[in-house]
Amino acid sequence: MSTKNLTTIDYKSGKLSNNILLDLYYQLLRPRMIEEKMLILLRQGKISKWFSGIGQEAISVGCAAALESDETLFTMHRNLGVFTSRNVPLERLFAQWQGKAIGFTKGRDRSFHFGTLDYNIVGMISHLGPQLSLAGGVGLAHNLSKAGKVALAFTGEGGTSQGEFHEALNVAAVWQLPVIFVIENNGYGLSTPTDEQYRCAQLVDRAKGYGMKSLVLDGNNILEVYQNIQNLAKQMRKNPEPVLVECRTFRMRGHEEASGIKYVPKELLDHWAQRDPVTNFETYLLEKGVLDSKTVEKTKKSIKAEIEEGLAKAYEQPKIQSTVGAELADVYKPFVQETIAPISDKSKDIRMVDAISEGLDEAMHKHEKLVLMGQDIADYGGVFKITEGFVARYGKERVRNTPLCESAIIGIALGLSLKGYKAMVEMQFADFVTCGFNQIINNLAKLHYRWGENADVVIRMPCGGGVGAGPYHSQSNEAWFFHTPGLKVVYPSNPQDAKGLLLASIADPNPVLFFEHKALYRSMTAPVPEGYYTEALGKATLTREGTELSVITYGMGVHWAIEVTEELGINADILDLRTLLPLDYDAIDATVKKTNRVIILHEDTLVGGIGGEISAYISEHLFEHLDAPVLRSASLETPVPFAANLEQQFLPVGRFREQLLRLAGY
Repeated sequence: MSTKNLTTIDYKSGKLSNNILLDLYYQLLRPRMIEEKMLILLRQGKISKWFSGIGQEAISVGCAAALESDETLFTMHRNLGVFTSRNVPLERLFAQWQGKAIGFTKGRDRSFHFGTLDYNIVGMISHLGPQLSLAGGVGLAHNLSKAGKVALAFTGEGGTSQGEFHEALNVAAVWQLPVIFVIENNGYGLSTPTDEQYRCAQLVDRAKGYGMKSLVLDGNNILEVYQNIQNLAKQMRKNPEPVLVECRTFRMRGHEEASGIKYVPKELLDHWAQRDPVTNFETYLLEKGVLDSKTVEKTKKSIKAEIEEGLAKAYEQPKIQSTVGAELADVYKPFVQETIAPISDKSKDIRMVDAISEGLDEAMHKHEKLVLMGQDIADYGGVFKITEGFVARYGKERVRNTPLCESAIIGIALGLSLKGYKAMVEMQFADFVTCGFNQIINNLAKLHYRWGENADVVIRMPCGGGVGAGPYHSQSNEAWFFHTPGLKVVYPSNPQDAKGLLLASIADPNPVLFFEHKALYRSMTAPVPEGYYTEALGKATLTREGTELSVITYGMGVHWAIEVTEELGINADILDLRTLLPLDYDAIDATVKKTNRVIILHEDTLVGGIGGEISAYISEHLFEHLDAPVLRSASLETPVPFAANLEQQFLPVGRFREQLLRLAGY
């Protein structure tokens, strides 16, 4: 990073009172002294890792002090000053870094990888960019509720190269979300200098492309940061819009302590050492007469005592203990599922696509804070017309067209959840979920287990082949998410279940991926109860009862199983799983013990498919009840082909017919 024009710190206190200046000094000094103590403890092996913010404290403290206490801050590695400025108890911070129970993650995550909504702080994940979109979701919640509040999210200059940075800023600009995006430009992304990371003169130049306001600040000047962020927030509370702020600073220590700083030129370190935000501000206040040497000594003594007291309390805590039951119990937010019967006996024959639309409509009535988001879902009604007419009924604030940025929208949905909203995100095609994979796997799925917050988000996934849509619009990708603790995965096979399971998914406060087979949308018609009702998540149903063998399946597989068993005259149990995660093991046990012969059928490819897990479970737990090997029938190990004859060869129906005969005659 160039040192030009950054050789001195130009403090301007303006109309700030002495009390505010003294408080800012205290807030600056506190994280510095904590860090100095932590570096000692790191060398003593009493904490495992440390990402130092020494030299950058003015950004964290200035931003936190400038916002109101109920406005949410989204932190990174080096934002200790946010936690201390929000008066998070030191014993809990120290316990967090030691993996103790009174920390914020029950020993499940470390350092600053946590949040605490009690203090309106949401921490990072290692992937850096996603918290920017979460801040957008909180900003959207503020707009929807007319709260007159802002959110503020930190990122580093390295993080601005990630796709999520661009997605989050673009959506914030399009939707005019009151979010301050703060780039802590500290010179290096680990060891990579800024001139190897971007070519623009300054990172805020990118704001022009999004139609956003921007500002460059001296990140080592606590007064410049505090006053500018305070003024921005004041304006944005009245006129919501996003702003990109670049704070120029420097990282005085390694990316983390183990990496060191041998790659940094000595003259650069010497220059920035002269611009230390703590010592320079202390000198300024001494010269201004706001501070004297006795007060400095007294303040340092007080902070030191506070640190020692917090450490003593943390040290008193025993090593973390848990049980298998306790760990499993925290994967999902506890929720007592209530199966709600239809309010009347009336039903009507409708298509599956209409049942899903009815389900969404009922959910919008039931949950006033439910927001629908997806590409083209507003006036156009979505590519499958499921939300057609919804804008007229609920308005564009609750039925929102999105830019083409799956990851940011999923992150915004999670941000909405943090403020008590529910969100439904429609993937235009399930195949496109790859662009939002990180948010689903590492944020939605892990949030409750990590620090107790839930993700009240449903992602609808139009999926499946048989419609000649080729490799990128036909995949059955449910197995990707079946492997991820913290998610629920639902896959209905008929209109009644589609509506009831969708309503149950939206009622559930945990993240749900809701798969809908496109080929069933308009080909499948059946009686569906009118009004609001729910079907139980995690419960399979017997679609057909038989005695010869069991077909365990879901989605389109249910219809293939009915068709082929009837064609062959095989008297089979057909178990429709309906929910894939969690699985209904009781139903699997019952059908295996009843027929003693099992075949598992799914449209997904064989290797790594859900059938493998079910087969392993049956072999391990129900082996003595088997009269034949457990068979699996699935699609070929290729991408989904386009041409109709190739696609039919890819799908498992023909092979399933042969395998059924083999199983029945074993």
